[in-house]
Amino acid sequence: MKIQKAAVIGAGVMGAAIAAQLANAGIPVMLLDIVLPDNPDRNFLAKQGIQRALKARPAAFMDKSRAALITPGNLEDDLPKIKDADWVLEAIIEKLDAKRSLWERVEKVAKKTAIISSNSSGIPMHLQIEGRGEDFQRRFVGAHFFNPPRYLHLLEVIPTAKTDPQIVETFSEFAETTLGKGVVIANDVPGFVANRIGVYGIIRAMKHMQEAGLTPAQVDQLTGPVLGRANSATFRTADLSGLDIIYHVANDIGKVTPDDEDFSLTDSFRTLVEDKKMLGDKTGSGFYKKTKDEKGKTKILNLNLDTMEYEDQGRVKVAAVEAVKGKPLAERVKTLYTAEGKEGDFLRGVMNDGFWYAAKMAGNVSNRLQDIDNALKWGFGWEQGPFETMDTLGVQTVISNLEAEGRTLPPLLQSMKDSGREKFYDVDETVTPEGQPTKYEAPYFILTDLKKDASKVVKKRGGASVVDLGDGVLLVEWHAKMNALGEDQLRAVQDGHKLVQEMGYAGLVLGNQGENFSAGANLPLVLSQAQADEWDELDDSIKQFQQVTTSLRFSPHPTVAAPFGLALGGGAEFTLHADHVVASAELYMGLVEVGVGLIPGGGGTKEMLLRFTDQLHPGQQIGATMLPAVQRAFELIGTAKTSTSALEARNLGFLRDTDTIAMNKNHIIMEAKRQVLALAPGYVQPTPRQDIPVMGDAAIAALKSALYGMHQGGFITDYDLVVSNELGKVLSGGTGNNRTAKVSEQHLLDLERESFLTLLGKKGTQQRIDHMLKTGKPLRN
Repeated sequence: MKIQKAAVIGAGVMGAAIAAQLANAGIPVMLLDIVLPDNPDRNFLAKQGIQRALKARPAAFMDKSRAALITPGNLEDDLPKIKDADWVLEAIIEKLDAKRSLWERVEKVAKKTAIISSNSSGIPMHLQIEGRGEDFQRRFVGAHFFNPPRYLHLLEVIPTAKTDPQIVETFSEFAETTLGKGVVIANDVPGFVANRIGVYGIIRAMKHMQEAGLTPAQVDQLTGPVLGRANSATFRTADLSGLDIIYHVANDIGKVTPDDEDFSLTDSFRTLVEDKKMLGDKTGSGFYKKTKDEKGKTKILNLNLDTMEYEDQGRVKVAAVEAVKGKPLAERVKTLYTAEGKEGDFLRGVMNDGFWYAAKMAGNVSNRLQDIDNALKWGFGWEQGPFETMDTLGVQTVISNLEAEGRTLPPLLQSMKDSGREKFYDVDETVTPEGQPTKYEAPYFILTDLKKDASKVVKKRGGASVVDLGDGVLLVEWHAKMNALGEDQLRAVQDGHKLVQEMGYAGLVLGNQGENFSAGANLPLVLSQAQADEWDELDDSIKQFQQVTTSLRFSPHPTVAAPFGLALGGGAEFTLHADHVVASAELYMGLVEVGVGLIPGGGGTKEMLLRFTDQLHPGQQIGATMLPAVQRAFELIGTAKTSTSALEARNLGFLRDTDTIAMNKNHIIMEAKRQVLALAPGYVQPTPRQDIPVMGDAAIAALKSALYGMHQGGFITDYDLVVSNELGKVLSGGTGNNRTAKVSEQHLLDLERESFLTLLGKKGTQQRIDHMLKTGKPLRN
């Protein structure tokens, strides 16, 4: 069956956010809640939930127009309407009696093919469906989202003993493909996977922190990005999650687990929750508190656990962290695990607790090691799960350290010790929770796995490679820091085109599986060349850049771009020129060059003018009627607008209606490959256009008039005016043209290059670039 309509019951923070994610995926959804007795609007709570989602930061909706897909209702009048839903999910209060009562009502009205789910974070699924009919139990499966549902990739799917395996398969496929989630199959045990292990880690970190005499801020330095974990690390994560949630999860799990699984809370944590009601972000204070200084600037205060008062501790630095900054993750982890002093003692204690407990939970919370690793990666933002981290350190090394602490090894680690294996994962093999070898299947296509076969890397450069995806499709993969665009990246695209033609491939995909598609040009190189007056070299570089970006449009074979994360500046320009785009739903795309005093020089300015002009009625593509298209491109580029989703990128014009948006980032390379194969039969090589209408001096005059008013009103700075005038010159087709002129694409590219170099030679632009490189923020000079 297909899930085409849904119903969410419970319009609180989670329920409304889940409904928003369904709407993001294009699924119509009913959102129901109780009726407030004294409120004349019987749908008040559901409407309030939608409004909360619309105002949420970070945004719950990928595009606010998607809120129209949510229909508010109430449980008294509208429950019978769920008969049209293919999936019914509850996100109500965490009380077993309330859930059982709801399921009794739902069973009477839901259609007999509907999948039924609970979003409970802790109440076992089998207890919720006691007393329900056999068919209802067969279609029931837990669906535990993590907050916020749009951004946290994890979805724990929890079957009971009664759940039909086909239901699990159907729902998991829907969750992964349509909702874009990373699915982990969890066993129906307290805490499931991520919270069971993640909350244990937070509780143990509190104990080790006090023993080592560290502060929450110091612990967050030690357990954040330096270990390949989220910026929120340990205690910021606790504040975001809600200290009351961690409190209840720890207490609930502690009641039903053996004595040696220590979920007991520290006295200071109990004081925060029980006495002071400081529950983290939801109450404005927890381990951290946001405040404002006398200038209105946000300041973060840190909790002193001895005095229970907040202090301005400034920027907290930890020597052990500073010593490994900039080094690869594996080296950082190994160095920190063996560090001396109280920081090393703390980290070994916390890491060993995590390793021991993850191994103990294997086969309990889930039947596959990769599900445990993925749950921590997708739910808590780790780069490596506990078993992958043990592989980095060497499993036998970890086992020796655990035994030195006097721990009894869980069966999995005892089996690993007996076999002498150094890794849980080895090529296409892993081990079962009992330690027996078994075939490893990745949950999605992983580029590094493909490249383990050296023959798949057809051409390699320092910052880029050309990879054979199979079935006659090549991939140009960038793999430099932030995928900044330099010589390696450009030459790899040229390599890809050449290899497609020489070896008879069908076409080319441009994509990667790094942190971002591309953050744009190599600014340090551009600035150094400008300051060295290497203008001939820069002119040649911009020409080459334009030739390579536009080659995606004018090659004799199809090209498909697969952008995700950041696709800024040059990264956006490459995307704009592909025959087709398969974009991740989470796409932050923009032509942001004005922020460093430049304009797009790789065809981006030209491309946006073409797109917006082509959207006009043919009769409007002449004279003054063209001005709205010019103004639209001018505003988009001149304000450096950046999309916050692929849906917004489409609305802004960066993506076409024909481009593909994939909810799951992990699927975009394979979908891009499929699109190349669909385009290849009968593909006809496009030719550059020669008849682009421009307004010439008339548009320049109109834009200058608008800019004068903005400058006089203080909306733009002196140097904004300089940059904007150059942008207007290109979008107008250059000076000396009348309002009925037509120019070629190459003419616009030449204008781009000329303006780019003109601006780069100015002191104001060089100041902006230098400031951006030093601070990461734009300079308003």
